[in-house]
Amino acid sequence: MQESLQPAFPVNSTLFPAAFERRRWDEQLTEMLAATEHSMSECSVMPSISDESFRRALDALDFEMPMPFGKLLEWTVEGLKHGLVHMTHPRYFGLFNPAPTFAAQCADRIAASFNPQLASATTSPAAVQIEAHVARAVARRAGLGNAAVGHFTSGGSEANGTALICALTHKEPEFARFGCRAFAERPVFYISQDSHLAWIKLAHQAGIGRDAARMIPTDGSGRMSARALETAIHDDKANGCVPFMVVATAGTTNAGMVDPLRACSEIAEAHGAWYHVDAAWGGALIASPDLRGAIAGIELADSVTIDAHKWFATTMGCGMFLTRRPEVLAATFNVMTNFMPSYSADVDPYLNSAQWSRRFSGLRLFLSLAAGGWAGYAEHVERSVGLAKLFADHITRLGWRVLNEPALAVVCAIPPDDAMPVREIVASVTASGRAWIAVAKFEGAEVVRVCVTNGRTSVADVLELVAVLEEARRDTNQVLPARERQTC
Repeated sequence: MQESLQPAFPVNSTLFPAAFERRRWDEQLTEMLAATEHSMSECSVMPSISDESFRRALDALDFEMPMPFGKLLEWTVEGLKHGLVHMTHPRYFGLFNPAPTFAAQCADRIAASFNPQLASATTSPAAVQIEAHVARAVARRAGLGNAAVGHFTSGGSEANGTALICALTHKEPEFARFGCRAFAERPVFYISQDSHLAWIKLAHQAGIGRDAARMIPTDGSGRMSARALETAIHDDKANGCVPFMVVATAGTTNAGMVDPLRACSEIAEAHGAWYHVDAAWGGALIASPDLRGAIAGIELADSVTIDAHKWFATTMGCGMFLTRRPEVLAATFNVMTNFMPSYSADVDPYLNSAQWSRRFSGLRLFLSLAAGGWAGYAEHVERSVGLAKLFADHITRLGWRVLNEPALAVVCAIPPDDAMPVREIVASVTASGRAWIAVAKFEGAEVVRVCVTNGRTSVADVLELVAVLEEARRDTNQVLPARERQTC
């Protein structure tokens, strides 16, 4: 009698379905995604839906009435299939976005199922140890030494922001308490004019002001000028500023160029500045004994950024911050609290990173590295560079000029007629849906930017890009005279 008076509190079966229903939805979703991936090479790289029609369909889902889950899965997969630039397409030659490894995709499903909280080693000891193990392995491979540590971040911007705060704390320990007031003179740091300009936002967020990011000219080859860097530091010191960090880029976004890493290290050391290498893209070359010479000098850095979701081909949101100075990292993010179950900067991620609650993102690289090994990743990056050079060779024979050295699988080219508008050629290529490329700037010139990012891209895909690029050039060349006559 007493038991019947107890409330039932039934489980919401829509949000938390029974095991047999979950298996059914899992199988349906797996089949849909596999079919989409199988047909990807035959699809347009570009979105094929109207923004307006999709918005109307989305507005109809007002959350007042639940949608049957099977139908909801189909609607979502179809919407994404036709509503994205497909970065997983073998003819996506765009930015540094990945076609992820299968192991990384599996990692996302595992992490979502267990959903561990990675703030504390007490609550998630296995997950925390896996991430720390991977970070140490990558740091050692980069040459930072056995004492180096690191952690996973949401991406390169967070990792670079971590470097900025560490550098400020290292230069002036009282920065942790008083911020910029701890500096007697204005703190400044140095980046290439071709670096990722997230640095400007990071300077703003750190409270030192956007002008604290000194943009150093390149030397005519897309690399930061060491001479200009030295001059800028001397000028700033003469004007009472405090140089606290030098940032070298290993794989610029526009052209995949590598700043003079050794020279930048020497200059930073001479002026007592923290030396950071932003290797968000190019850091993957540490896997290849044959290619890692392109980033020689990375081992001299105080800290390094590597995005696993770029050339290491994990799913998105998997950056890494690595440092040979664990004591600075701990001092930078140290905090006392009584609601966390443990307090050890050596093992608890919340004490050595900007984030607190976060996803188990490091599993993506752990599974990929464990499955393929360093040799597998060496093959991956070497293949990428080989295909980029193949593309460069073919268009050079057709009269195009390659302006950069594609050592990091990025090709910057201009058509035979320098006056031909690059933007129109690129727009014609992307509008065809047969491939995706980008417009970029290299040493002041507007260029066609091509980067091999997909591990499944084939020689046939590269030759298809050459063909569509030539067609776009010829079509643009035919249209131009008529437009010029109309203008006259």
